[in-house]
Amino acid sequence: MPGHWLLARMGKRVLRPGGLELTRRMLDGLAIGSEDAVVELAPGLGTSARLALRNNPASYTGVERDQSAAVAVRRILAGPNRRCLTGTAANTGLEDASATVVFGEAMLTMQTPAQKKAIVREALRVLRPGGRYGIHELALEPDDLSDEIKEQVSHDLSSVIHVGARPLTSLEWRSLLESEGFEVRTEAVAPMHLLEPRRLIRDEGLRGVLRILFNMLRTPAARRRILAMRGMFRRHQDVMCAVTFVATRPEGEPVS
Repeated sequence: MPGHWLLARMGKRVLRPGGLELTRRMLDGLAIGSEDAVVELAPGLGTSARLALRNNPASYTGVERDQSAAVAVRRILAGPNRRCLTGTAANTGLEDASATVVFGEAMLTMQTPAQKKAIVREALRVLRPGGRYGIHELALEPDDLSDEIKEQVSHDLSSVIHVGARPLTSLEWRSLLESEGFEVRTEAVAPMHLLEPRRLIRDEGLRGVLRILFNMLRTPAARRRILAMRGMFRRHQDVMCAVTFVATRPEGEPVS
């Protein structure tokens, strides 16, 4: 089972590398309002969807590859113009220039370089000129980190979360967005403390942390894997972080 779904099964609700703090900073930068048509790529458990919907956008569309996750997201959607489709981030099936806001979190990191480009290109296609795009991903630092260390982190990360992971430096994330036609507006960085006690309490609350610990105690195999994940995060804590960007599709760009 991929690491993020294992954590979810143990009761973890916030699965973003920078925690709720960085998610909120991304959403602040996106400035979702009542006239926005919002698309979220890979909403997962729907935690960020709930936050985005507090701003009562004109519409919300989730695009989720995992059928069971899509069903779970649909349960939290109420009212008109709220839906979660089954599809992929690189091929959403949505109309050209049909959204004013697109965002996705903890998803690009797991893609190959070609897939990363395809997803960013899809976000650009779906957005209207002037529309905003937000990402929140795992990152590496500093920007001049050696290729050898990058490969080691990617290997170690993939081995414990059981999903291919290819994080980029902040500069590389920015370059990815700009190479596909976006103009970066805001950037913020946070420590990668996904499984550290203080972050857990801030993200999950004391009751949530106790629920996770109880489930881990009852499931030895899951406990061993989660401790291995935390050990890997700590081993590379000097070079791992989380980053969020908000970028825009240029106003004058014609709709493809």
